[in-house]
Amino acid sequence: MRKPELAALKLSNPLHLLALGFGSGLSPVMPGTMGTLAAIPLYLLVQGLPLWAYLGLLVLGFVAGIKICEAATRAIGRHDHGAIVWDEIIGFGITMIAAPAGWGWIAAGFVLFRFFDIVKPWPIRWFDRRVHGGVGIMLDDVIAGLFALACLQGLAAFL
Repeated sequence: MRKPELAALKLSNPLHLLALGFGSGLSPVMPGTMGTLAAIPLYLLVQGLPLWAYLGLLVLGFVAGIKICEAATRAIGRHDHGAIVWDEIIGFGITMIAAPAGWGWIAAGFVLFRFFDIVKPWPIRWFDRRVHGGVGIMLDDVIAGLFALACLQGLAAFL
């Protein structure tokens, strides 16, 4: 069942559809995890792009995400509601920059990103608490994605 504050969000609105991760953020349990799962098919679609194009899509997704998340926040009337998962989609994309091919690496990236997004070690927690609006919603997941990227690349170099 949808929470009452989510009634203002319409999947027919493209900004809301993206903010909700194509509906994955409406999950009654672990919407952030479900949003990250929704990022996997998107990653599979773009993983073969040249690095410059992949990075360009991430930058575009981040910039658009500011507006996407702000639109959803205004509709809900609450900052960074759990159903808003576009930031998880971009954060997972950052984690997977230049990742080795294979489902094991996708799973490792998923676990690493979720770990940093949930635990929010410094400085992620600092940004999460102090930067608001669409930028704030996006920024903590970008940093979590960068932490996870560093760990994933470290694993790839070590193995």
